Amino acid sequence: MPAEWWFVALAVLVAVVVLGVVAFVIRRERFAAAAAERLPAGDDDRPLPAVVVNPTKIAPGTRDRITTVCTGLGWAEPLWLETTVDDPGTGQAATAVDKGADVVLACGGDGTVRAVAQALAGTGVAMGLVPHGTGNLLAKTLGTPLELVPAVRLALTGDDRPIDVGRVRVDGGEEEHVFLVMAGTGFDAAIMENTPEGLKSRVGPLAYVVSGLRAMRGSRTRVTLTFDDGEPMRRRTRTVLVGNSGTLLGGLVLMPRAVLDDGQLDIINLAPKGMVGWVAVAARVASRKRRGNERVEHWQARSIVIEADEPQPSQIDGDPVGDASELRMRVEPRVLVVRVADAEPPVDEEQR
Repeated sequence: MPAEWWFVALAVLVAVVVLGVVAFVIRRERFAAAAAERLPAGDDDRPLPAVVVNPTKIAPGTRDRITTVCTGLGWAEPLWLETTVDDPGTGQAATAVDKGADVVLACGGDGTVRAVAQALAGTGVAMGLVPHGTGNLLAKTLGTPLELVPAVRLALTGDDRPIDVGRVRVDGGEEEHVFLVMAGTGFDAAIMENTPEGLKSRVGPLAYVVSGLRAMRGSRTRVTLTFDDGEPMRRRTRTVLVGNSGTLLGGLVLMPRAVLDDGQLDIINLAPKGMVGWVAVAARVASRKRRGNERVEHWQARSIVIEADEPQPSQIDGDPVGDASELRMRVEPRVLVVRVADAEPPVDEEQR
């Protein structure tokens, strides 16, 4: 065979080998890619939950149960951040945001929820509610389950709903406190201030009833109310409440038109005189009507100033803040994202 034919045969053989090697490499890379798709994601690829928890409110084993729900739904193990007396949740929630949490679960009572909201408002990071308090008013308003596992599941898988937050400045202080449910002065605040924690732990919401009956004997006081840029109004009062939500314990609706995302705050002034007056006010509130008793007045506004002639007990979402002469409040529309079962709740005809 001529030498040139040997050269051609050798060249063909080399080409076949090279093509075989290339085909093998391609098949190996495709197999590796397919295998990688079948492998579970690493921790860095999973969404990160954080839990800001009041350790005095939870039962043993709560951390393990929450972790099990998170990992079972494909989330990473949660950051576990406990509140302290000096920091009831705001600093912990800020830490969670800094560490890249995709959702922050507020595990505690209304005070813990408010402290977490203080840090999350305006960040876009969602807040989930895991109710463990006496009132749990925001959770009840939003329809959040009160049981641990369903609440955690909702916090991880629910819809995002932006809601308003109220902000209040007490006696000209530098700090603006967030509130999500109600803030105010007078009778309501006196109940919160005089209800012992021990009694709440023993009898739950009934503790507020006991304190309320004691506080009914007080006298009315005078306040000046200013809404938005309007003229100041003088009123007698037992309590002035400003609400982002109008629902109280037991499902009692104090402010029928209050909506969490309407860009308005609702105001109610209760001014009963004596026990007979309280009975009339109670009947009026229970009816959910906005008319029918001169001792009950309703307004809506974006900003409110309450000035008391004498310092009055005051509260923010159920947390007493002492006696105050002035509360300045304003609304920030839809700056807090909360996880809910349905981001588009049905419209209550009474709220139209």
